[in-house]
Amino acid sequence: MRVRLTVFAGLSGCLVGGGPALNAAAQEDVMRSAHHDYRVVVVVDGLVHPWSMAFLPGGDMLVTERPGRLRIVRDGVLLPDPVPGLPEVVAIGQGGLMEVTAHPEFASNRLLYLCYAKPSKRSPRHTDRPQATTAVVRGAFENDRFTLVDEIFEAVSVGKAYAHFGCRLAFGAEGHLFVTSGDRYASLNGDLAAHPAQDASNHDGVIVRLHDDGRVPDDNPFVDRQDARPEVWSYGHRNPQGLAVHPETDAVWLTEHGPAGGDEVNVSKPGKNFGWPVIGYGVNYRGRRAIHASTHAEGMEQPVHIWIPSIAPSGLMFYTGDRFPKWRGSLFAGGLAGSRIDRLSVEGNRVVSSETLVRGLGRVRDLRQGPDGFIYVAIDSRQGNQTPIVRLEPTGLERQVPLLELDLAVSQADRSLALAPADFTGGGTRRPWCGRWMR
Repeated sequence: MRVRLTVFAGLSGCLVGGGPALNAAAQEDVMRSAHHDYRVVVVVDGLVHPWSMAFLPGGDMLVTERPGRLRIVRDGVLLPDPVPGLPEVVAIGQGGLMEVTAHPEFASNRLLYLCYAKPSKRSPRHTDRPQATTAVVRGAFENDRFTLVDEIFEAVSVGKAYAHFGCRLAFGAEGHLFVTSGDRYASLNGDLAAHPAQDASNHDGVIVRLHDDGRVPDDNPFVDRQDARPEVWSYGHRNPQGLAVHPETDAVWLTEHGPAGGDEVNVSKPGKNFGWPVIGYGVNYRGRRAIHASTHAEGMEQPVHIWIPSIAPSGLMFYTGDRFPKWRGSLFAGGLAGSRIDRLSVEGNRVVSSETLVRGLGRVRDLRQGPDGFIYVAIDSRQGNQTPIVRLEPTGLERQVPLLELDLAVSQADRSLALAPADFTGGGTRRPWCGRWMR
C-alpha cells in the first residue's frame, strides 16, 4: 500500500489576506496552476464568520454565520435581514451555527438541514454558560423563513469544551445523511485507548449515518451492538470539518484537523476505527511533545493523505463542473491556518497527486461548486472582521504541464520510520521539507 504525503505542491500566487475583502488589483491578478489559469473574484462581502454555503434551485445562495444567522445572497446581493425561525445556538468558542445543506429533493419538499452547537445542560465549569452539543435539525424554507420540522440528531457527547463540534453534513447517492461529530477536545491525559473517540458508545469523534428523517438505517455497522451507538458509521476521528461524497463511487471522504501537524484526509468505512488519538502524525500544541503511541496499530485505519505542517482543513468538495475541465473529478480542500486551497487528484480511494492553488487568500472555511460551475469559497476571520464569499473563475487558458510537487509517497513499511512522532517533536524546529509549524 502506498500513502501520499505532499508537503508543498503546485504553482501558487499570493492574494491579499487578512482583510475584509480582496482589493481591485488582487481581483485582476491571474493565478496560475498546472492545468488552468484563473482569477479570484469577490461575489459578496460583509459576512461575519461565514461557515457554510448552500445553493438552492432558482439561484439563491444561503450562507451560515457562526454567531447564529442564516443569510440569503440573491442576484449577487447579500440581503440585509437574516432568515427568521432558526433554533437557539451556543456561539461560544468554536460553537455556533455551522452547516446548512438542502435536501436532494429540495425543489419539491423545501427541506433544509442545519447543524449547530445546541444548548444542553448547564456547564459545571462555567455556571453562567450552557454546555453544548452537536445537533442537526431540519425545517421548511419558504418565503425566506425557516420553520422547524424536527430535530433528527443530537450527539451524546462526553467532551465539555466549546470546540471540535465537527458539524459537516453530506447526502449520499442513496439518500443517507452523513454527519461529522468532533471529539469535543476531550483530554489526552492517561490511557489513549480510553479516550472518548475510541468508544463508539458515544458520538465523540465519529461519522454518523442516518435516513433523511433521522431514523437509523438497518445496515449501519453497530445497529445490533449494545456497546455502541447505532448511528455511528465510523469512529476514532478528531474533528472532521470537511465532508464530501464521491459523485461516482459514493465513498465518504473527509478531512480532519490534526493537532500540531498531521491533518488527515480519510475515506470513512463502516465500523472502522481511524485511530485518534492512539495513532497519528501530529504532536502536542505545547512543547511539541509526542501524543500518539505510534503511527500504526492493528485494527486502525491509515489516512490516504496528510499535511505536515497543519493547514487546519475546513471545507471539502469534488469538482464535477465544466468551467475547469482539467479539474473534473479532483477533490478540493480548504485550509484555515494555511489560508489556502489544495487540489487533490484521486484514483479510487487513493490520493495520487496534489497542488496548492492559492495561498494568502484568508482563512478558507468552506468550498462549494456553484450551479454555474465556478468554485465558491467562504473566507473567515479569526478576529470576527467582515469577510467575503469569493469564487474562482477561469481565464480561458488551459495548460498541459506536470504538477510541481514534492512527492514523499512511501511504502507503508517505510512510513513509520519516515514519519514517526519522534521525527517531528522539538519545539517547531525547521526541517528542510516541512517549513514551519503553522498552528
